[in-house]
Amino acid sequence: MAEETPPADRFARRLRGALRRDAKRLLTPGPSTVPMLMLGPQVPDDARVQEVLDLCMRIGEIELSSGESVDEVTATMLRLANLAGLPAVDVDITFTSITMCCHRGNAAQPVTTMRLVRYRTLDLSRLAETEAIIRDVEAGRLDVRAASSKVSEVVRHPHPYPRWVATFGWAALAASIALLLGGGPLTATTAFVTTAIIDRIGRVLARRGVAAFFQQVVGGFLVTASTVALVQLEVFPPGTRASYIVAAGITVLLSGLSVVSTVQDALTGYYLTAAARMVEISLLSAGLLTGVVLGLQLGLAMGTQIEVSGDLPSGPGQFGLSLVAGALAAAFYALAGYAPLRSLPIAGAVGASSWLVYGLLTQNAGLGQVPATGAAALVVGLAAGLLRRGTQTPPMVVTLAGVTPLLPGLAAYRGFYQLAIEGPSEGLVTITIALAVGLALAAGVALGQFVASPRRRPEDRPGGAESSPTGAAAVGAPVPDTTADGADPK
Repeated sequence: MAEETPPADRFARRLRGALRRDAKRLLTPGPSTVPMLMLGPQVPDDARVQEVLDLCMRIGEIELSSGESVDEVTATMLRLANLAGLPAVDVDITFTSITMCCHRGNAAQPVTTMRLVRYRTLDLSRLAETEAIIRDVEAGRLDVRAASSKVSEVVRHPHPYPRWVATFGWAALAASIALLLGGGPLTATTAFVTTAIIDRIGRVLARRGVAAFFQQVVGGFLVTASTVALVQLEVFPPGTRASYIVAAGITVLLSGLSVVSTVQDALTGYYLTAAARMVEISLLSAGLLTGVVLGLQLGLAMGTQIEVSGDLPSGPGQFGLSLVAGALAAAFYALAGYAPLRSLPIAGAVGASSWLVYGLLTQNAGLGQVPATGAAALVVGLAAGLLRRGTQTPPMVVTLAGVTPLLPGLAAYRGFYQLAIEGPSEGLVTITIALAVGLALAAGVALGQFVASPRRRPEDRPGGAESSPTGAAAVGAPVPDTTADGADPK
């Protein structure tokens, strides 16, 4: 008969078995209670990232310095980065700088680069060549390295035309505006010569580093004082409307202000850059006002006043002449901005169309100046949006040239004259109307481009559906509430 195990031994065996089972359960790995680390999107190595960012930044600099809206510049940079294999990037644009960051998840540091926009120049040929490079990259005909090489060539190339061609364009623009307002051949010729001299003097001042404010002061003073001197010398026959010469010169000086881009930035939520551009426009307009008022005060001291002409001439003959002059004004503006020669007829057609709508609404429909200007600018915006789809003409050519015949040069001169001669009460009202015309121009163009431009894919939209005034835009990166934020183009 087997000997019975003592109770103490049985308890010890059970205790050792329980401890063994608990130890095995504790040492056996189970499911993780910590979520796996998300490393984010796969991106190329550092050299490739720097190469792509550099290409995007240089293209963005060319577009921004040419007066393009920040929304369009940001969308272009994000689209190029996405095509080159960088799906998670941020773009931050201010008036004078561009910052771009590529996110590489939690395992690698982001790559950030910044570029300063040190120049403001209107070279529409350079802009057209840059947009051609963008199309080639999107179509797969160019890789990043080849596109960078082509961008370097575009930047190094001089203007496509000699500088005197641009001077001729600005002078012919002034002559066209004088004819559009109802001036005769002598008025147009005087506006041509005066503006050519002002442009050459402005060129000398720019080379010497004179600030744009003082260039506007000199330009406004010269166009007014020279007209005063010609009236004092009795060069013009009786009945000549000398105020059209000053109005034409003011229109040329106003054409260099980026009013359209400023309003587009404000409407699309880029308030930082819109505010900076508004400060620039206000400063340059103040310089123009100062120069014109000084010229008028000089004329008053000499006993000569260039009174503002009354209602513009009307009738079928003048309407047809103004229509042709509007087309010439738009085409000559494009020429002065170094636009490709193939785009000059398009710019002229859009300028004629905008003036046709404005003339019909004001002379036949009895509509006021401000709403008629907005409706005509809407036509320009629609044309720019449609041409973006089917032609290689940069929308900036259509936009800037198409609104040139509608610029409130005569209204601005009337306000300046009233401030200098009649007192501030009358002048401020007239200047306010001129400002309203400028805002109607910009708002109409922005609305037209929005309606006619092709819809962007979600990945091409700056910041997606979220935006804030901080000025950052992201694609593919989980950054909440961000949007992008980005001259005297003449």
